[in-house]
Amino acid sequence: MPNSLNPLELIARRWQPSARFVERAALATVVMAVVIVVTGGAVRLTESGLGCDTWPKCTSGSLTPTSDMGIHGAIEFTNRMLTYVLCVFVGVLIIAARARTPVRRSLTRLGWAQFWIVMGNAVVGGIVVLTGLNPYIVSSHFLLSSALLTVAMVVWQRAREGDGEPRDLVARPVRQLTWLLVGATLALILIGTVVTGAGPHAGDAREVHRIPLNWQEITQLHVDFVYIVLGLTVALWFTLRAVKAPAAQRRTVLELLVVLLLQGVVGYVQYFTHLPEVIVGIHMLGSCLVWIATLRVLLGQRERAALPVAAPAAAGGQASVQPEPAASSR
Repeated sequence: MPNSLNPLELIARRWQPSARFVERAALATVVMAVVIVVTGGAVRLTESGLGCDTWPKCTSGSLTPTSDMGIHGAIEFTNRMLTYVLCVFVGVLIIAARARTPVRRSLTRLGWAQFWIVMGNAVVGGIVVLTGLNPYIVSSHFLLSSALLTVAMVVWQRAREGDGEPRDLVARPVRQLTWLLVGATLALILIGTVVTGAGPHAGDAREVHRIPLNWQEITQLHVDFVYIVLGLTVALWFTLRAVKAPAAQRRTVLELLVVLLLQGVVGYVQYFTHLPEVIVGIHMLGSCLVWIATLRVLLGQRERAALPVAAPAAAGGQASVQPEPAASSR
């Protein structure tokens, strides 16, 4: 009975999104994940972290900011509202992936993973406010946003390929070197969160607890890892050239190298200009782009073929097997 169908099944009966629509919906969640990181940084850099002094309400007596809270309340509340916008984009992805025929369970599962990361990070954001911008919880808030970006990138990749078994496009030693690069980049980002937690931009004009470390010394460690990541990127590029890897794999490494160099320039500018808010915000955007470029290198080194799907059986005959339609060309 149609009434027994769940809402996603009802939608699937009435709407068949194209493969390109699903791919674009996945890309939109990547963009929104970056937007959330950048706007969250804007909250901290404008000292609006406690613009709404409680959670889930903005004040003890109001769900929304009041006029006497000024611009800080508006900035913090706007960032909270962007969480709902992000949920809409993730919801569109889940619905489109479920409505697509043939159904790709891998995409719907990854879409739901994004949704629960968003919900979990919203709760962590509330704890950030309730604990007065505890720097350790602020760091976990950022790391969860990075996890969301990671899953969104995987979904975008999966939307452009099939559901067959993954096949490596490079030799195992190259794959191992790539994983080493990914690990070093992740360490670079983790150290960057420590710099944030110990640095001068606390997120509020009032005295806020900071990580009890010398932020300039941690910054030096951060810079050291920049050189490690740069070295691994250059090594990977020369390795890919030596083994005559496909041009697509070499191109993703070159893109990462360009992003790293630009991010390095921004990093030095912000340090020698004493951390102006705008430059720090650009650096946060750059950290997202570095991670995206790193994931593109990793994900671009394997492919998945489309699984065959059974076509409807003709009268008196057996069902024929046809290849699943490809999502789109890369």
